[in-house]
Amino acid sequence: MIAVNLSDEDRWRKYNNSSPLISVFKHFHPLNDEIEQRINQHTFPISYKKNKFLVSPVDHNKYLFLIVKGIVRGFIKDGKTEITTWIAKENEVVGTIRNLWIDGDSEEYLQALEDVELIAIPHVLSEYLYENFPEANIVGRKMMELYYRSAEERAYLCRISSAEKRYKRFLSSFPDLINRVSLKYIASFLAVRLETLSRIRAKL
Repeated sequence: MIAVNLSDEDRWRKYNNSSPLISVFKHFHPLNDEIEQRINQHTFPISYKKNKFLVSPVDHNKYLFLIVKGIVRGFIKDGKTEITTWIAKENEVVGTIRNLWIDGDSEEYLQALEDVELIAIPHVLSEYLYENFPEANIVGRKMMELYYRSAEERAYLCRISSAEKRYKRFLSSFPDLINRVSLKYIASFLAVRLETLSRIRAKL
């Protein structure tokens, strides 16, 4: 994946002349001008069509992605079986967490479930911001709190013994995904057979 060599003005014209990552970060803490300038210089927009892979295990991924539009899922494979580990939507940052900021392989796949618009965030940029700006560490901590709570919810969800209760919990925790994500991916996320999930939905 290579950034297109455009000026900041051309790169961000459709996004009101600045990287959408800036407004996401500002939701957590004010930023100084140098941070905003570096974000505009070193992040870039990229898009994928539905069902395309953002990342697969053959890639040495060096980016996180802010989802501007669309839905992305993360999954791993157990033989031929795909196990959906998370599903994310607009204004969430996603990536292959198992090799985050380290040089190594990952078993994870990232797949677009809709046509997606993303902002690519190089790992080297986030490392630089953390090392040089206290504000970046505040933003990172607050974002990590949100993602930790989300991970805890996913961990709890997969431990509920009843498939029906897992689905009800999914409806409560992720109501905006139910009409946008294929049932087969929701079934994979909930660790139930597609036929079982269809029966539960018909019953409810």
